[in-house]
Amino acid sequence: MPEGGRGLDPAEVCLLDIGLLGMLCEPHSLVSTMTSGSPTPYPIGTPGTPWDAVDKATWLSLQRVQRSYTAEVLVPLQTRLPAQAEMFQYGVLDYARFGLGSYPLYAVRGRQWKPNHPVVVVTGGVHGYETSGVQGALRWIQQDFDNHAGAMNLLVLPCVSPWGYETINRWNPEALDPNRQFKQDSPAAESALAMACVSANCKRVDVHVDLHETTDTDNSEFGPAKAARDGVPFDRHDIPDGFYLVGDSERPVPEFQRALIDAVRRVTHIAAPDEHGSIIGTPIQQAGVINFAKRSLGLCGGMTGARFVTTTEVYPDSPTADPAQCNEAQVVAVNAAIDYLRHSLSAEDPTKTIGSVREGR
Repeated sequence: MPEGGRGLDPAEVCLLDIGLLGMLCEPHSLVSTMTSGSPTPYPIGTPGTPWDAVDKATWLSLQRVQRSYTAEVLVPLQTRLPAQAEMFQYGVLDYARFGLGSYPLYAVRGRQWKPNHPVVVVTGGVHGYETSGVQGALRWIQQDFDNHAGAMNLLVLPCVSPWGYETINRWNPEALDPNRQFKQDSPAAESALAMACVSANCKRVDVHVDLHETTDTDNSEFGPAKAARDGVPFDRHDIPDGFYLVGDSERPVPEFQRALIDAVRRVTHIAAPDEHGSIIGTPIQQAGVINFAKRSLGLCGGMTGARFVTTTEVYPDSPTADPAQCNEAQVVAVNAAIDYLRHSLSAEDPTKTIGSVREGR
């Protein structure tokens, strides 16, 4: 693990805020005309033809900053950092070639990193528009980090895609989805830097929880945009009302997924399958759980060798949910994942407490 990082001092926060908020200040203006069931083509590109550089530049020119990464992520992270946590910079996203500014990337890890302790990685904001992925990670750091830091090595990347967070976007400025780019020689800097951070800090990972949302804009904007970008028809799926998980088909561990669903069920409702027994076009494996091949798809959840891995999917557009509930669902999922690891390790050696299982005290 690299030697200790540091947080932001007030002057740095001020400079970051000026730099990021000064990039763009107009409201978001790109609204897809491709609505559910509508034959209207997406307003950029030629139907059936993948986007070229001009089309991508047109798309980028229509994006607008709608919220502040500094004010909503960095400042709360710095000012509410728990005693057992340290905040460190793991990279910079430099978008100067697009006429944009740069974004410093920060992570949080335990101050007392012990080589033989279990390792838990939490990632949020891989898709920047998925608000509770970021805010849920921040809340977990503030509320629960210190509760686990003594027995676990903890690493949290709360906002992998800050430009996406500010512009409420699934993609980065190159019209790439970072959550398909977690692979060798990644073309997405967001993904490459996150992978490098985890690799530098963690010789192994026991649990990885990647925090996401599924929103109505997946059908109204981001799905049609992807289809237009790739020159293919838009394959629409119903948006599930409720929380669900995406396990890894190569490491499904159904008992682990079930434990998280049971925990989250206490704070929000679980998504039901559609009439085909599927969620977002994928057959369910059990209540509230589908599986993807995370590594082959280049998903964030596939970047580690963790034996317990899952992707949360919160539905913030539900008429029975609110932002606080969505954030709480993310927090509960992370805690349930850690609790499952604790019980698993204790079962392997019931003579030891979890705090000493890896340390040998």
